[in-house]
Amino acid sequence: MTSYDLFLISPPLALAALAMLVIVVDLLTRRTGLLVGLSFVGLAAPAALSAWQALELTSSGASQLTAEGSVVLHTLSIDRFSLFFNFLILAAVGLVVLVSTDYVRRMERLQGEFFALMLLSATGMMLLVSAHELITMYIALELTTLPLAALAAFLPNGRSSEAGMKFLIIGALSSALMLYGMALIYGFTGSTQLDQIAAALSAGASAGVFPFGSMAVLLAIVLLLVGFGFKMSAAPFQMWVPDVYEGAPTPMVAFLSVASKAAAFALVLRVFYIGFEALEGDWWVLLAGLAALSMTVGNLVAIAQRNIKRMFGYSTVAHAGYILVGVAAVAYAEDILVGPSSVLFYLAAYTAANLTAFFAIVCIGNRINSDEIYDYSGMVRRAPFLAITLALSLIALIGLPPTGLFFAKIYVFAAAINTGESLMTWLVIIGVVNSVVSAYYYLRVIKVMFLQTPIHTERVRASWPVNVALGVATLALLWLGVAPMTLLGAAERAVSVLAGG
Repeated sequence: MTSYDLFLISPPLALAALAMLVIVVDLLTRRTGLLVGLSFVGLAAPAALSAWQALELTSSGASQLTAEGSVVLHTLSIDRFSLFFNFLILAAVGLVVLVSTDYVRRMERLQGEFFALMLLSATGMMLLVSAHELITMYIALELTTLPLAALAAFLPNGRSSEAGMKFLIIGALSSALMLYGMALIYGFTGSTQLDQIAAALSAGASAGVFPFGSMAVLLAIVLLLVGFGFKMSAAPFQMWVPDVYEGAPTPMVAFLSVASKAAAFALVLRVFYIGFEALEGDWWVLLAGLAALSMTVGNLVAIAQRNIKRMFGYSTVAHAGYILVGVAAVAYAEDILVGPSSVLFYLAAYTAANLTAFFAIVCIGNRINSDEIYDYSGMVRRAPFLAITLALSLIALIGLPPTGLFFAKIYVFAAAINTGESLMTWLVIIGVVNSVVSAYYYLRVIKVMFLQTPIHTERVRASWPVNVALGVATLALLWLGVAPMTLLGAAERAVSVLAGG
């Protein structure tokens, strides 16, 4: 391995080193503030290295960083696409670290492990968004998932243990199926590299009677979608979501709901857009079906929830469906960048909205020791700032202006309609109807906070790092609604890599 190889993988290496440093420091001190500060400030190293790589790409004018004889480039693609997600993941983990300041005080002996596991999971995500080789993808997925399973079981109660066990078992099953799908792809194409897989599928395309040209390829794609569906929280692979969201530590749920989802969709875009490009429009029907099912199941079941974290669990299933509309639109869009760029913009806007919501829930739940929606009664009188920011995030998740998700849904649905396919038009109609349905359970929370009488009268306050994180997430939510073109331009430049630009 050369020094240039180390430069290529320096951001995830720096993040892993930070995780190890946090554990060592935790052995020497029990000061929560020091661990939070180290975890947050230490993120500057992988962020600076990612920025250095971005400058290298800009100055060279290349689509990705390359070097003669590089070993890393056989498994990872360091390009604008992966760097877009690097910055998104680092921003999410940084804000979650800040908002965990008050929450982790209840963990007397496990504070260092909490932050270290989160950083290790983020390391896996950064590798995942760069991977263009199947075995590397699998290893990165496991590095992402296993720390999250440990974090889900972190709290000393039965619900947290159940959450961790379900996440681990269902994750293991989905990983096994996905690995079998990868084995079939390797057996059919003779390669685990995405570009070589695409070449083999293109060369072997024939007028067979089976979909996708081969039953083996069809089965492999279905198995891959099972594994990807688990990571994306898409129906019908969402059975772990409500229990994990309810039982796991709330900061971990905030991180899981945005960073893990972003990495999963980055993986799906890279695999289907590059590896299965030769299959043309065959695979998009499967994704369109998953999108319709996820939107419908997520929104309908969320209506019946009384626990706000379970409600957000089903909400994230619904939003996975909205994002899949943009992924499915990739196959037939006249402008090949519209579908994937709308997905990237949606993921960034969803990250801002969902983090805002969960940060408010972290603050409120940590003080009232309850996640029941009824216990949020009159919260605007007890914590005006928290109630207003939570209300703004709920309005954003519906898809109303002046928030980023308003434009994100427009871009995703427009990408689907521009394909000219009647099935995609019906998929957009399903999405619009589901957006209207979602307004019921989101607005119900706002009604409880603003119109009902408070159950208790004591004020709900948070420390300044928590308020800073909540304020930054809220400003990002509003900024993307007021000036979306900056981020959309960055998303278009990022996805141009997938199209060979």
